[in-house]
Amino acid sequence: MRDVLGIVYLVGAGPGAADLITVRGYRLVMGCDALVYDHLVDASLVEECPAKTKIYVGKEPGKHAMLQSQINEVLIDLATRPDGPSRIVRLKGGDPYVFGRGGEEATACAERGIPCSVVPGVTAGVAAPAAVGVPVTHRELTRGVTFVSGHYRAGALDLPWKELASSGLTLVFFMGMASLRRIAEELISHGQDPLTPVVVIQEATTQRQRHVVADLASVARVVRECGMRAPSVLVVGEVAGLALRLGCGFG
Repeated sequence: MRDVLGIVYLVGAGPGAADLITVRGYRLVMGCDALVYDHLVDASLVEECPAKTKIYVGKEPGKHAMLQSQINEVLIDLATRPDGPSRIVRLKGGDPYVFGRGGEEATACAERGIPCSVVPGVTAGVAAPAAVGVPVTHRELTRGVTFVSGHYRAGALDLPWKELASSGLTLVFFMGMASLRRIAEELISHGQDPLTPVVVIQEATTQRQRHVVADLASVARVVRECGMRAPSVLVVGEVAGLALRLGCGFG
């Protein structure tokens, strides 16, 4: 195996707006030799980055620039290339370890003896609701929050529906637009009140941000009629209703 010459930084770019990246993350982006970046990263960060090597590895619904295994190999190759970069930033939307596959990439690096450092980012699971006035925790309305992936895996969406529906917690679904109707139906059929407030936030914290508020029984129809699309975050729970009272826009 070739000697390891570089270090990989897994950096969270935040939920959308370029200025929501952390100070440490921004400094690394501005000082790296190679940038490997995702679809949801603000374009201005990529443009401002002075690195000579910039590699796009983004994933969009039904359109992946690379498989995850290939992305892992890109990081390994950059870090072990004799004439390659010494500081590689893997820039991800949100937080690298919240549905960002950062754990898989860190594992791939560790297995090859490549130093890897993680720089947390602001996750959309908290920022998107906040951008429309919704706190994911509220001592009078919920005891906590659960982050859930709404992405179909091998054609299935196997989740502990009964436990989710009866938890009394705020439910925040990532990657759930394609499965929105299924999510609503499963929660209702497992005991969730059909009138539970729901807010869907599209492209949170950006100039393209928009959102809709509905109840669980009607949210799939409302989202379809409003033309909402990915990337969006779905928030289910009593706190979602606060968007009607506290929503004051982002920034």
